[in-house]
Formats: sequence, C-alpha cells, structure tokens
Amino acid sequence: MTRINIQFTLFSAFYSPLIATMAGGFLREEGLDPEWSVASPGVSAISALEDGSAHVVQSALSQGFVPLERGETPTVTHFAQVNEMDGFFLTAREPDPDFSWRKLEGAGAVLFGGGQPLAMFKYACHRAGIDYSRINAIHPGGAAAVDAAFREGQGTYVQQQGPFPQQLEADGVGHVVAQVGPVIGPCGFSSLAAQP
Repeated sequence: MTRINIQFTLFSAFYSPLIATMAGGFLREEGLDPEWSVASPGVSAISALEDGSAHVVQSALSQGFVPLERGETPTVTHFAQVNEMDGFFLTAREPDPDFSWRKLEGAGAVLFGGGQPLAMFKYACHRAGIDYSRINAIHPGGAAAVDAAFREGQGTYVQQQGPFPQQLEADGVGHVVAQVGPVIGPCGFSSLAAQP
C-alpha cells in the first residue's frame, strides 16, 4: 500500500464526504493507506502541501486568492469539490423562530476574522439585504477562539461551522437561528487540493 497523507484545514462533519472516503476503506481499495491530520489553528493546510508533509488537503477555494492578489501563480491545484454550500450557522443567545438577517444590524456578532468564512458571511449579508458595516463585528480568531468568545459572553450572535453550534445548543448556551448556505446558494466552498 502507498501511504497518502491528507490534511484538513478544519475537522468537521461538514467534510463527511472525505471522512467517509477514508473510513469506508475506499482509498484502501485503490491501494492507498490514508493518514490524516488537521492544520494548526491559523495555519493553512496549503502549507502542508508546500512543505511536503501532505499529499492532499481539504481547503477553501479562496486559499488560491492570496497568491493571485500578490500577482503570483498558486502553487496548488484544487481538483475535487467536497461540498457546494457554505456550512456555517448563525447561533443566537436566545431562541428566535422569527429570526431575520435584519436583526444582525446593530447587534454584536462573533465572526471569523478573514478568509472564506468572512467573505461568504459578507456576501450572505448582501444577499439578505443588510449592510455588513452595521453589524458590530467581533473577530477573536479561529474556530476555538470564536467559540470561547461567545461562551464568555461576547456578541448576541455567533458564526460557526458544525459541530460548534450544535454543541452550544446541547450546552444550553445558544440556539441556531439560521444557516448561511441557503442565503448564498450553491457555490464552490470546499475542495481537495494538491500540487501538480
């Protein structure tokens, strides 16, 4: 068997197609022995391709924008879609069966500070007809920092990918009020990437 090192940017049930491919033995049937890891917080999985520690990574397509913005050619190729919808949720402190995106204007929201999660959230605000600049955005860092900030009392709303929002509900700390994906519609959200 040939070892294949796979790295996730974040490990989430949202990436279940890739998880099932490994757990279901499909790679082994092709003669590949998968070993997986998760990128360190704040570090792109693309770095693992560049330093040779991974053969394939799960990554947001937006990772290719960084070199393009610098006038450079991306060093990796995204070759297979993992999912086609933003997988983030909005969770509120209180249940709100009548939630509308307008309620975000003037409210504090704990959000990812950059990358595809923030870009997609801003686009969702645009599609929902609200002005992102009217949200009191709180940007504490990555997934764990976002979760900790909300649990510590920051913001009325929080943007998270599963299983974080579901855990907030289970812990009685929050209530999912919206999914971001349906507001945006189908899009290239996450994919597999490798070096050519």
